[in-house]
Amino acid sequence: MPNSASNEQIFHDSPADKGHSAKWWTSRVLIYGILILWAFICLFPIYWTITTSFKRAPDVMQGNMIPWVDFVPNWLGWRSLGLSPDTIGAESTVRAEFMKRFLNSTIISVSASLLAVILGSLAAYGLSRFSYKFGFMRNSDISFFFLSQLILPPVVLALPFLVLYKSLALLDTRIGLILLYTLTVLPIVIWIMRDQFGSIPTELEEAALVDGLSIWGAFLTIIMPIALPGMVAAFIISLVLTWNEYFFAALLTSTNAVTLPVMVASQTGSQGISWWSMAALSFAAILPLIVIGIILERFIIKGMAAGAIK
Repeated sequence: MPNSASNEQIFHDSPADKGHSAKWWTSRVLIYGILILWAFICLFPIYWTITTSFKRAPDVMQGNMIPWVDFVPNWLGWRSLGLSPDTIGAESTVRAEFMKRFLNSTIISVSASLLAVILGSLAAYGLSRFSYKFGFMRNSDISFFFLSQLILPPVVLALPFLVLYKSLALLDTRIGLILLYTLTVLPIVIWIMRDQFGSIPTELEEAALVDGLSIWGAFLTIIMPIALPGMVAAFIISLVLTWNEYFFAALLTSTNAVTLPVMVASQTGSQGISWWSMAALSFAAILPLIVIGIILERFIIKGMAAGAIK
């Protein structure tokens, strides 16, 4: 027994085992160090936006970054929007304007994203389950055609949409932006959902058809619940893209349908840029997206794991 214990101690303390343990710890430190660095890089713009909303002009110009160390926080940026503790209970024209733009962004982005997910899911399901022929184009060609619509820069489409919307009386309307944003994000949704439906075995639908369900019945009762995480991931991506879109919102709206990105860009006056107001307005604009991302995180992870995003 003493010899066995001695041999076991020698085995555990062998140089090969120590070298393996050192490599394991080194790899872990390296991986977590890279992840922490990447998290810092991703979160720093949000930190900068939040801190800038509590700065005064000298603090912004001097680049002070750490509250209560480099500068004393104040409510100047939020007071200019009527969102500070001492102004939230009083009437504010700027706050009413912000709420109007916030409502516009919410209605337009959510409606366009839902419409894009519905239409994109139907198109993606057809491309993943049936064979189509349109001239020389097959399923893969049709899918690439949808994706190729993202190649054109928005400025190329500015004049055609401006003329078209003027003739259809869609300028400065929510429905106009909803239709345009739906077309904008539809190719992305189709590609995401095509991969999602492609990862679902066709045997499930065949069994449903044998049980008496129609194609629509199999799609709604069998396929959609399985593809739900991918649909949520596609919805969130569409929501982020439409919520932050500025070019067409600035081009096609003037008063009634102006969105938050246009309002943020308007924080530039004759005396320069009001950084504290812009930062407060920007953080108030991105806060809903942060909350939605946190709440629906599990659906995003499931959608990515199921092959919805590649």
